[in-house]
Amino acid sequence: MTQRPAQAPTLPPLAALSAPQLTWNDTSPHSDAFDDVYFSREDGRAETEHVFLGANRLPERFAAWQASRAFVIGETGFGTGLNMLCAWACFEQNAPADARLHLLSTEKFPLSREALTRALSAWPSLASYSQVLCALWPDAVSGIHRLHLSERVTLDLHFGDTTERLNLLDGQVDAWFLDGFAPSKNPDMWQPELFEAMAARSRPWATFATFTCAGIVKRGLKAAGFHWQKVPGFGRKREMLAGGIETPPPDARRSATPWFMPPTHRDAHHVVVIGAGLAGSSVAAALAKRGKRVTVIERDAPGAGGSGNRQGALYVKLAVDTNLQSRFYLAGLLYSQRQFGQLAAAHPQEPPLWQPCGVVQLALSDKEATRQRRFMAHHPLPASVVSAHTDTTLSELAGVPVSASQGLYYPQAGWARPKRLCEQWLQHPRITVQQGDVTGLAQTSEQTPRWQVALANGERLQADHVVIATASLANRFTQTAELPLQQVRGQVSELTLPEGTQTPDKVVCAGGYVSPPIENVLTFGASFVPNDATSHVIDEEHQRNIDELRQALPEWVAALEASGVSLRPEALEGRAAVRAASPDKTPYAGPVPNAAAWQRDYAVLRKDASKVPSIPGEHYPGLWISTAHGSRGLASAPLCAEVLASRLCDEPLPIEQPLVDHLHPGRRLISALVRAQ
Repeated sequence: MTQRPAQAPTLPPLAALSAPQLTWNDTSPHSDAFDDVYFSREDGRAETEHVFLGANRLPERFAAWQASRAFVIGETGFGTGLNMLCAWACFEQNAPADARLHLLSTEKFPLSREALTRALSAWPSLASYSQVLCALWPDAVSGIHRLHLSERVTLDLHFGDTTERLNLLDGQVDAWFLDGFAPSKNPDMWQPELFEAMAARSRPWATFATFTCAGIVKRGLKAAGFHWQKVPGFGRKREMLAGGIETPPPDARRSATPWFMPPTHRDAHHVVVIGAGLAGSSVAAALAKRGKRVTVIERDAPGAGGSGNRQGALYVKLAVDTNLQSRFYLAGLLYSQRQFGQLAAAHPQEPPLWQPCGVVQLALSDKEATRQRRFMAHHPLPASVVSAHTDTTLSELAGVPVSASQGLYYPQAGWARPKRLCEQWLQHPRITVQQGDVTGLAQTSEQTPRWQVALANGERLQADHVVIATASLANRFTQTAELPLQQVRGQVSELTLPEGTQTPDKVVCAGGYVSPPIENVLTFGASFVPNDATSHVIDEEHQRNIDELRQALPEWVAALEASGVSLRPEALEGRAAVRAASPDKTPYAGPVPNAAAWQRDYAVLRKDASKVPSIPGEHYPGLWISTAHGSRGLASAPLCAEVLASRLCDEPLPIEQPLVDHLHPGRRLISALVRAQ
């Protein structure tokens, strides 16, 4: 049976969000736009505990929580974060030691970090929670910002319009905090579309609580399928609403793309991850943090392939016209900045794992200069994310003279040590690293089939789930043979500098990149040679890297050579490795599709792409992949790891549904059918 597809959700334009105009009464903020307070001046915490925690029965639900997945709370209106922090504290006090909590909250007008800190200082008893939140507080950029508040608690901040954000959410909620400024003050939010979006994102028997009893709220909730009742309110407010929904409506968004329907959830007690580079080790760490036992199988050693460089740059090149690939990489950049910062703070060492020194992106041609100007005009992002610079300010930022008169500056980007990151991620006590070469994957014939992982030495491992993260070798298995991958050779060059040499303060990139040196070793490059699987160091690519460096920093290179530093191929050390890229240069991250079934079930697309069969996509149960990260693995692999771990563990995803679909490994199968190839 085929059908005309419903409209698939689309991402709104990328935007910087405005901070609210506030009037303060000591530590209590008042919204000038909505003429309403953020929390009760009498006792905001007690009100939160009564309205949202008590009416949703969270203390007893937390205490009884035995599911392997996280308990999910959704909130409409983050405000100062008081509700979320109270929920976190309640969870810590009542939940079993192995339980996990997932918080998600929307906010159209995020407070600044300074305003957030001031507001939350009103609650000294929550200081240990608010300090973590304020330290991780993201820039006011539309989208989803995932914050790991603790080993067991995750917060997803969905910045943007509440209804729009919930319609893009890929996940389900157990309990709702229906908050926000009063309906009389903010009628635009309390509309039927909001309640419909809540219902569609609810789990069966999800509950809600709200401070208001306004008629528009009662009617909207009932029409969307929620039942409600009036219960005693807090303080001088006599009544409030609480209730729930037994049978949420189906997710109609998937009628446009049934092939991307997520596979049925299955428990994961033991997961095998194949590959210990950035992709594999970040997936292993994400799963171990969620309580899963993980075995990582690596043919050589952690970080031995393309992830094994001494130093790597965390930066992205964003598209002028907003597209899904660019949106994903911006989300990945912001997520990696936070995660690397947390990891480096937890494991201080010299040289550090991660250095947010900033990245200067030069425009060395008129074409690139025009592209950068158009990008900044199209995307008014906060200067804390990216800003445009010209002339001498670029050299001042870089710390050395640059050749360009125009460029972009990413102040929170920088450099990391990829191999050490891999090793650190794999230190988790639930992770076992085993050396070996996987030769095949097969499903057992049990009623709930498991995976049998065959090694070259004859050993067989059993697993509930398998994640393939082996870069250019990821499609050598029978199950992944139809995924197109391109091998790309990359070589970095290393130059030992004399003590006291002036060096870049920031990562400087143009055709290639150069990072501030580690222990007087300057790393620059990297070459990019498609369809080349060799990994020996060659002088020709050293020379190519030297030429790129000379083009970006001619005065500095001349000064180096004048001081006696030999910048010739034979004077350099280096490292070459093979990366993997997809045809569209976006990673693959998701469940592995059964290619034969997709080609059969969606064959009609060869003749008419508008006739979409109403058949969910068939996947290999419990088989996942994260690969094709190319030369941007530092920006893509950690967020892809969260995408996989979230789907595998049945929790909300860290990116919007269109981006989840954009990463899906089956996208190339569908595009090939549509192109009738």
